[in-house]
Amino acid sequence: MTQTDIRMIPSYLKPSPFKIGCMVVIAALCLFYLFGNRKPQLLTSFDNRLTDVMFTIRGQTPISGQVVIVDIDDASLARIGQWPWPRNTVADLITQIHQAGARVVGFDIVFAEPDRTSPKNHLDGIIDLLTNPVSEEERNALRANPSLDHDLILGDTLATIPSVLGYVFLTSPQKDLEDNVPFPSCTIHLDPPATSLSSINFIQASNAIVNITDVSQAESEGFFNVFPDPSGTIRKVPLFMALNGVPYPSLALETMRIGLGGEQEVTIHISQQVETTQKGILGITAAGKFIPTDDQGQLTVNYRGPVKTFAYVPAADVLAGLHLDRLRDKYVLIGTSAAGLLDLRATPFANIFPGVEIQATVMDNLLAGDPLTYDLYTEIGMTYALVAGSGLLLSALLAYATPVAGALGGLLCLLATAGGSYFFFLNNKIIGITYPLLTIITVFLVVTLSNYFFAGREKRFLRDAFGHYVSPDVVSEIIKNPANLSLSGQVRNLTVFFSDIRDFTTISEKMTPNQLGRFMNLYLTAMSSVLLEHGGTVDKYIGDAIMAIWGAPLADHNHAARAVRASLASIRQLAELQKELQEEQQGEIQIGIGLNTGEMNVGNFGSTQRFDYTVIGDNVNLASRLEGLTKVYGCRILISESTRDAAGAGFFCRFVDRVQVKGKKLPVNIFEPLCEGEPDGDLRREVTRFQEAITAYRQQDFIAARQIMSALYEQNNLKLYRLYLERIDVFLSAPPPRDWDGVFTFTTK
Repeated sequence: MTQTDIRMIPSYLKPSPFKIGCMVVIAALCLFYLFGNRKPQLLTSFDNRLTDVMFTIRGQTPISGQVVIVDIDDASLARIGQWPWPRNTVADLITQIHQAGARVVGFDIVFAEPDRTSPKNHLDGIIDLLTNPVSEEERNALRANPSLDHDLILGDTLATIPSVLGYVFLTSPQKDLEDNVPFPSCTIHLDPPATSLSSINFIQASNAIVNITDVSQAESEGFFNVFPDPSGTIRKVPLFMALNGVPYPSLALETMRIGLGGEQEVTIHISQQVETTQKGILGITAAGKFIPTDDQGQLTVNYRGPVKTFAYVPAADVLAGLHLDRLRDKYVLIGTSAAGLLDLRATPFANIFPGVEIQATVMDNLLAGDPLTYDLYTEIGMTYALVAGSGLLLSALLAYATPVAGALGGLLCLLATAGGSYFFFLNNKIIGITYPLLTIITVFLVVTLSNYFFAGREKRFLRDAFGHYVSPDVVSEIIKNPANLSLSGQVRNLTVFFSDIRDFTTISEKMTPNQLGRFMNLYLTAMSSVLLEHGGTVDKYIGDAIMAIWGAPLADHNHAARAVRASLASIRQLAELQKELQEEQQGEIQIGIGLNTGEMNVGNFGSTQRFDYTVIGDNVNLASRLEGLTKVYGCRILISESTRDAAGAGFFCRFVDRVQVKGKKLPVNIFEPLCEGEPDGDLRREVTRFQEAITAYRQQDFIAARQIMSALYEQNNLKLYRLYLERIDVFLSAPPPRDWDGVFTFTTK
């Protein structure tokens, strides 16, 4: 089948998977342009899950060390009693904290009802039990005694120390609930100042659960609301919420502000977009630091690690005067990790995470100025770049490269996308990558399927058309590039290999046909495996001979070195094979190998009915001649000078002779590769002595040459040495002409 037959393949068999991949990329870009600003909840959910994975990979990070949690834990409940504790006990707790030198005390707790344990609530019943009557005036005096009112005790204590009480906003109307208004203590500025409070996109509250008046004597108050995403995970915490058009600060923000001295003003920065009725929030400035938020004023929490990343001190220990040194100069939050008090949330690190530690994390983010930020514009730019760049690159790889390269390309695109997102994450920026990842996966699937259904159909057509005419290896090359199917071939610099079994006719005569068949299969399999392992292409088997090439069909700049290395390995493999042959009572076999490097014609050669992928040319013939000369010189491997030079200095070779083989006009130097790398000392000395003999021989100093060669032959009974001794004896009796150049001419193959 000729090249013109390829053109007969129907055009419907030749769609372009690359074009299909490009269409997918263009469609993805258009969809992102239309809906990128309104990301579906499903993609947002996937992005959040990827962020959770990045938190896990990053692991625990250092904290500022300025925030400490006084924990009403299960052990404290067991020692002090069930919650709620008497308010005078809470007053003792914060007194201990204050005396320990804490900057401020914040409560992740709301005291919404009076303390039922206050003695004043039971005063009348106690008086009625007394035997002596108590006048109404005395009763009123007792009722007015503040030491009998635990709420007043706590309120009076709070009034004397830097403290912030917590409360809860309600975001949906509640029936039969009195309207409550928190106490807004911080001074708020707006940027720009002319912005109307009602136009700012705060999270709106309908009511609040606040502390009772007797307790509400702290320096400030702040809400501790947190709002989980649809998966139930707390990712953002609002720094401000609005009730009746008035913004109120969060517990973490107020605790930080009071801990810094209470004089700091807070500026809320508003977006300048004029096309929206509700103005988004860009962030806030507190304590001289700009804290970016989302458009509703929510801080994206940069979690520091798993539960108890922050310092926890049990409340019972503080009441007992223990570990107070850990509270000195700290921002202290009082909260609970006890399971029964139900202040447990889900975070990227754990599904059970104390709410007070979330507040501690927010405060630590504020103090360090390093919350996570969601950069929409970076995400948009990154999405366009990844979809276009990775999509087109992957389409090209899948369409034009091998399946392995395409799969690796797809994997690299996914890893590069995830790696880029993780890089931004380590710099406290969240970039959604679900859309680019889905696009890359879609491109991979669509182009792979199109390759299977369309390009695969063409490959099956070619395999069916050529499978009966050429070898499977050549079919694979034709499938990769059908346009290369031609009888003409191309000229390339290659290394060609010939090997042959010595005295094969004699060996085969001693075997039955079955034994001979098994022997040939065993031998050819072992030798071919070595050649293939070293990057060779087994061209053909000619009886017991093997022909192989290096440098084609795939280009290889080290083809000569690979060929020499494979030849040495073949000799070693033959030694291993001898053991198995001896077990079967087969005689010892020897092989000869010839190598030559040079320009030769490689391609499909033959007739229009049948052809094969092979090499032809004068340099191929020389390799075959060298293989034949191994028997003459008693060498296992002979290589040409061009092969030795191309293989490089990594092989230790012995000069054998300068010969003119049959069919060649010019003589060539031939060598025997003895080993790769440095030889041992004895071998090097022997080769050096042999070279001295050759030098004397070529200078026609045959007496000196014979003396050295005789010593070598006595030391090592090599056929090579005996051959030279025979030549020298001839030249001693019949010297060559004075212009003799040392070339030995062979008249037979």
